[in-house]
Amino acid sequence: MAAATERVAGAAPAGYTALAVKFGARQRSPHCLLVKEHQVREGADTAHPPRRTLFVLNVPPYCGPDSLSRLFSRCGHVQSVDICDKPGPGEKKEKPKSKFFNRKTITGFQVAYVVFRKPAGVQAAKALSQEGPLLISTETHPVKTGISKWIASYEASVVDPKELKAEVDAYMQDYDKKMAEEEAKAAKEEGVPDEEGWVKVTRKGRKPGLPRTEAANLRVLEKEKQKRARKELLNFYAWQHRETKREHIAQLRKKFEEDKQRIALMRAQRKFRPY
Repeated sequence: MAAATERVAGAAPAGYTALAVKFGARQRSPHCLLVKEHQVREGADTAHPPRRTLFVLNVPPYCGPDSLSRLFSRCGHVQSVDICDKPGPGEKKEKPKSKFFNRKTITGFQVAYVVFRKPAGVQAAKALSQEGPLLISTETHPVKTGISKWIASYEASVVDPKELKAEVDAYMQDYDKKMAEEEAKAAKEEGVPDEEGWVKVTRKGRKPGLPRTEAANLRVLEKEKQKRARKELLNFYAWQHRETKREHIAQLRKKFEEDKQRIALMRAQRKFRPY
């Protein structure tokens, strides 16, 4: 086992230290985490301060922040663990607002930033490479892998209708409250000139248009499509434009001759009746 650990450690890229870990007592081949001290300019990355941050590569998707925190807690007090899809400046992550919507599925290996309270924790973490494979998953804090992880992921994907309804109702209440506040603010500012003397004019009080149904939208789109088809390539070329004018003049002349004949016929049929 020591020879296997040495082979894993020897495969580390320049500047990195390889840590052999296991996610189960029965796991034969250890997994390799690549670690090094996170180095950036002073003040460039306030979330991951230099000399106190350990940069970790090759983090499996089933290894969460709690697992890494327990792993490196033997090296010193772990202040925070930040797992990202790729290396980058530390940005404050917003807490997910929804349990059901916009959920991100982790599919590949990630990187992690482990921030210790003291710089000695980083050096102690790099020294763990001298030890044998470190066990991350324990009976008290198991890490689910393989089939057990798939089963857990499937169970988590099943939506509870009551929880979903409660979240949707809460969202709609917040939305209605926000819209009411905006309407109250608009009503308060109505007719009040701004700093430059302009008065904002709104459509309040006018009869609002009826919302279009899907069938009405389809009819409008069909009419626009037919209108575009009629106008498509109409008088596109110069000779087409000349032919159109010629045909229009010919039609006017023909109608003029027909009107002359009709007037002459009406004059011929007129009879003198003095009494």
